[in-house]
Amino acid sequence: MHWTQRILTSSLLLAMAISMPATHAQNPASTSASSEQNWWKNAVIYEIYPRSFQDSNGDGIGDLNGITTRLDYLKDLGVDAIWLTPIYPSPQVDFGYDISDYENIDPPYGTLADFNHLVAEADKRHIRIIMDMVMNHTSDKHPWFIQSRSSKTNPYRDWYVWHDGAGETATSPGVPPNNWQSDFGHSAWEWDPTTRQYYYHKFYIQQPDLNWNNPKVHEAFRNIIKFWLERGVGGFRFDAITTLFEDPQMRDEDVLKDKNGQSFRNVYGDIALNDTRTNNLPEVHDVMQEMRTTADKFDSNKFPGTRVFIGETYLPNIGELAKQYGAPGKPEFQLPMDTQIGFINKLDIAAFRSRIDDAETKLNGNTPLLVFDNHDNPRLDARYGDGVHNTDIERVISTMLFASRGASLFYYGDEIGMKTTPPTRKEDVKDPVGITGWPKDKGRDGERTPMQWDAQANAGFTTASAQPWLPVPPTYATVNVKAEESQPDSMLSWYKALIQLKKNNPAFAHGDNVMLDTANTKVLSWMRQTAGSPSVVVSVNFTAEPQTVSLTVPGAGSGIKTLLKTPGAAEPASLGSIHLGPYGVFIGSVQ
Repeated sequence: MHWTQRILTSSLLLAMAISMPATHAQNPASTSASSEQNWWKNAVIYEIYPRSFQDSNGDGIGDLNGITTRLDYLKDLGVDAIWLTPIYPSPQVDFGYDISDYENIDPPYGTLADFNHLVAEADKRHIRIIMDMVMNHTSDKHPWFIQSRSSKTNPYRDWYVWHDGAGETATSPGVPPNNWQSDFGHSAWEWDPTTRQYYYHKFYIQQPDLNWNNPKVHEAFRNIIKFWLERGVGGFRFDAITTLFEDPQMRDEDVLKDKNGQSFRNVYGDIALNDTRTNNLPEVHDVMQEMRTTADKFDSNKFPGTRVFIGETYLPNIGELAKQYGAPGKPEFQLPMDTQIGFINKLDIAAFRSRIDDAETKLNGNTPLLVFDNHDNPRLDARYGDGVHNTDIERVISTMLFASRGASLFYYGDEIGMKTTPPTRKEDVKDPVGITGWPKDKGRDGERTPMQWDAQANAGFTTASAQPWLPVPPTYATVNVKAEESQPDSMLSWYKALIQLKKNNPAFAHGDNVMLDTANTKVLSWMRQTAGSPSVVVSVNFTAEPQTVSLTVPGAGSGIKTLLKTPGAAEPASLGSIHLGPYGVFIGSVQ
């Protein structure tokens, strides 16, 4: 749940756009079963936060019809699929992740007819729509929970996690059953005076956890998945999926301690705890195998496996991530998120080299899904920037995202270099995380500001006379799509060039990832190689000082042809001398 600088020359970008024919390796219109099944293996997936993307009716809130009007932009960018954060009916306590109806559209976003129109128009452009599937919890306003909390004997009682407290008396609820904490602060147990028990909520109080030990919950979600598959969705991103189960023995979580054995407090002021008893329990795999079987059976008359399953998988190591793909004959996710790469949150070259290599060598040949940014974390500038070279550093990040093997997921606005813009006053905060955590945690509003389309009022996001739901950052005057579309040295042009290479260069589209110059502590270099096509080398300077690298590609000559490079990287004569400016990038084809 909870990149703007110069490309080699404007003529290079234009030549790339003209000379690279549209690939259909991941195109839904492809005719072969193999390409239909494997469309996601080199896919470019774009996360849209619907409230903030495009408002079509002037109410200051983005909506489905607004997204439909921007599909040509997304097609031109090179997007294969759009992941929509939740658009279901919701009280909006957690801006849609508290769902009160899984089979409809929240009115501010539109109607089911609007959704059908979006799917149809996206399909014309070979873009798939991926829904957010929230199975860990519902809203406390969902009919299931309203029934569940009405009495201990209600048929829906065991659809949620209820438990007696300790030390309860006729006048006091006592204390919660154990020390489990909400990810959003304080106890994960909420007392319900009507039935005199506590219910469990891993996230907000208004998000009670479902009981996945109840077969009826399984059946309900199989039906929900089929409902959206029938409407033509291209798959699902499963939210907070590792948190479905809890320790049946209800044991306390262990207290986290520092190297001196002292406990410490988290941002909410609570004693910091481990979460091994409420996260990543093995029963989750059985559920995902069941849901994957549901989707594959739905596609059985077509090509099984074409509906992609994406997992929000924050996991402790690469071994645990590898398990998320499933066992032989028991598939789970095609694309569990590799958050171990994208959320290092500092330019640690050793960590990036090790974890990118892990994705290549320790996932049993499965396809990595790289992601560096999303709606729950400050944008790239805040997590990786140094305040001086932020744009250059964002270009470094985008190169790792698109030039490494696997599928790539990025967040709306990254392609134009949108910046994190948190509120400056508590009274302006919309996100409950910020309301609870202020001032140490200002919440997630700063990464959810409206998309910056042009330099007109409200950045072209809305025609509303009033302010949009979140204020438009002042950077919109220069950082916007319209301005950057005409600039060959813009971040938008850089993204388009990288995505074109990813889709159309055979080594980028299908090749293995091999680390080069692995003793170098300042420049990260790797090679993409596939049989029958020239290998491609990528070098990325992780420092603010110019660097020179000498690369050796086994079995190849030293000649190099530039495919893409940034300012400060001189045209190299050979692999033996590649010059990079501060946070510079070079991509070249080995001759």
